[in-house]
Amino acid sequence: MTKKEPQPRLEQPGSTPAELVAIFGRPPRILVADDDWLNRDLLKAYLSSSGCEVITAADGQQGLEAARRTPPDLALLDVQMPRLDGLSLCRAFKTSSETRFVPVIIVTALDSEEEKLKAIEAGADDFVTKPYNAIVLLTRVRSLLRIKKLHDELESRNRLLQQVLNRYVAEDVADVILTDPERYLKLGGEIRPVTVLFADIRGFTHFTEQHSGPEVVETLNRIFPVLSQVVFAHRGTFDKYLGDGLMAFYGAPVAGEDDAQRAVDSAVEMQRVFHALREEGGESMAGLGLGVGLHSGEAIVGNIGSEKVMDYTVVGDTVNVAKRLQEMAHGGQIVLSINTFRMVECPKARKLPPFTLPGREETVVGYLISDKPAARRGKAKV
Repeated sequence: MTKKEPQPRLEQPGSTPAELVAIFGRPPRILVADDDWLNRDLLKAYLSSSGCEVITAADGQQGLEAARRTPPDLALLDVQMPRLDGLSLCRAFKTSSETRFVPVIIVTALDSEEEKLKAIEAGADDFVTKPYNAIVLLTRVRSLLRIKKLHDELESRNRLLQQVLNRYVAEDVADVILTDPERYLKLGGEIRPVTVLFADIRGFTHFTEQHSGPEVVETLNRIFPVLSQVVFAHRGTFDKYLGDGLMAFYGAPVAGEDDAQRAVDSAVEMQRVFHALREEGGESMAGLGLGVGLHSGEAIVGNIGSEKVMDYTVVGDTVNVAKRLQEMAHGGQIVLSINTFRMVECPKARKLPPFTLPGREETVVGYLISDKPAARRGKAKV
């Protein structure tokens, strides 16, 4: 038996087409899912005359498929439909990442508190009973479209913020920062165990003497994106570029049991990709190499600077030691402190004789990963 439902009371539009178009800067897309062809046609005619782009579906499954192809800005759903009823379709909307923020208005002839509760539990944003006043319906549509527009703008800003953060830290680290910005985006620091990595291009001083300014910049812009991507791939935090070198650290803002291992893996990978870049660069890059130093220990980690300009970084003796170890490394070499070596699996590392770092009195034990002869202690090639 075909169900008979009250029809809407059509009146003059409550807003001009330009008003609805102005919300999104384009005609808003409305999905109308109803198995009654007359209801569909009436809603389509009315919404279209009000400035909307209307997509219609004769049942819930058809409506779901249409929304997956082109997510609407708002959906008007009948409850009693074949294949997939309106409440089930609403639940499907709210559990999909692509449509969960699409406002849903349940439009039905069923008028009871129980039915309204079912619609709310299914995730509906509003409930309209047939026969409805078309002006009232359009007012609710316009109100929900404004909310959807505000949400879209917020999402756009969040994506931009995510892109900015992803230039400095790995994506999963950026997610953590965004979950607690009060903690991670304020001035101040805390003592954390970290592994600090410094990498520097050897032979670059001579390279700059032999090449023009644009050639020097072009070379750095070929090298740095590849090296920094290695940091991100191993879930490290990129700190800064330092002339012809860079600094990164592992263990903050997100700490893991394998922080030191990921830092060493990053250093090994950096040497591999740098070698490949040098081969591609031909004779002009033949004299360049990469020296890397790593040290693990406690450091102060946090935002340093001012409220308007701050730098998320690490400071302390751990940083200084890592920098000194990097200065010892020749092109193609990685020098680890004993602290880092004890925390990782690194069968290719060989122990160096005890040495003294500039500015420090006590001797240091280090380990070398290299495809070249060991560097003379305390010396560095530039």
